[in-house]
Amino acid sequence: MACAPLSLLYSPKTMSRKKALLLLLLAFSTGTLLLRQSAHLGWFPKSPSFSCAPLLSLRPKHTAVAFLKTHKTASTTVQNILFRFAERHNLTVALPHHACDHQFCYPRNFSARFVHPYTLPPRFIASHLRFNREELHRLMPNDTIYVTILREPVTMFESLFSYYNQYCPTFKRVPNGSMEAFLDNPHRYYRPHEKFAMYARNTLVYDLGGDPEHSPGDPMYLPEFIHQVESIFSLVMLAEYFDESLVLLRHLLAWDLDDILYVKLNMRSPESKLNITSARLAAQIRTWNALDARLYDHFNATFWRKLNEVGRDCVQKEVHALQRACERLAHRCFRGQPQLRPAIQIKNKELRPWQPSAKVDIVGYDLPGSGPPLDEQCLKLVMPEVQYSRYLLRKQSLRNRRRAAPHRPLPPRGLLRPPRHPVPKVA
Repeated sequence: MACAPLSLLYSPKTMSRKKALLLLLLAFSTGTLLLRQSAHLGWFPKSPSFSCAPLLSLRPKHTAVAFLKTHKTASTTVQNILFRFAERHNLTVALPHHACDHQFCYPRNFSARFVHPYTLPPRFIASHLRFNREELHRLMPNDTIYVTILREPVTMFESLFSYYNQYCPTFKRVPNGSMEAFLDNPHRYYRPHEKFAMYARNTLVYDLGGDPEHSPGDPMYLPEFIHQVESIFSLVMLAEYFDESLVLLRHLLAWDLDDILYVKLNMRSPESKLNITSARLAAQIRTWNALDARLYDHFNATFWRKLNEVGRDCVQKEVHALQRACERLAHRCFRGQPQLRPAIQIKNKELRPWQPSAKVDIVGYDLPGSGPPLDEQCLKLVMPEVQYSRYLLRKQSLRNRRRAAPHRPLPPRGLLRPPRHPVPKVA
């Protein structure tokens, strides 16, 4: 076969086409990069470009997420990350109807009827609810990625016991609020079908839509339940490995490192925490919450398998990059390290976290005076769940009204009957 002459291969016409193609590819790459970065312009300082997956930045960011917000698992901090991402990208967040307060009529099974009509159709959902697969699938788009977070049952139960001592009748019955007395004879105080009983036993299983009263001795129930969870949730994060969990979330959603920056929210003061010092007490907690314990143990093992798939060394490098970026963010917003304060000492009422009872002190943050636009950006970073939910509802309601045609009637009120009992404000 004869080869083409060099004069033809390098003719001005051929070179012109190659040059045009090269310039076109360069322009496309530059435009893609600018689009990915534009959401961050005017926000926080960019963190160093680093990823365990070099091709991660070539994937479009995923923008449909359903986060099952479990109780006392650092889920409020995750929710804040998701709220801020959705707001920056002008994505609709499903928020509860007024009759449900700031959560979806928990502890009732979730229904799409609980969603405020001005927050439809949503791309994100991240408020407390009891998982209902059919209703969520009916509400959310088909490309939704489902994620949740778990916490080791011993520390989680301690947090539940102290946080809900004035809401859960089981805990209120215990003399002197003694967790030791409760665990020595839990059935003396516990009523399985009583109001707010789900805070007292196997809360994770309940939040995930399971039966917290099912016998742990049934060899079939929990494996089948775990299989259902795995078939729905693409990622189960762990509170004990929060930064590693965020790295996995970032990879799953193809987000930038700056999309997962945070400060810790909804934290109790040290004086509000109960010390669990004995192995006997920890064993009692795991026995009483046997379904939660086995659920956590399974997804703990799954979590480390996922980390190994990405590469532990690589994940650790991203964790360090995330922590450094969070430190820079804190320095900019707080002019140094953020200082946790009791709610009564926080000057800005919009930043005061809700207090569950006089026996529990939930601490928050105050921001130093600074000029715009920094105030607005940092304000969202530390805004408690209740205030942020109300802010987003007002913002999305206004947007919904502006889009509605002048002749189009507003959605009717009273779509829901109020809950049969008051719903506590949980964060």
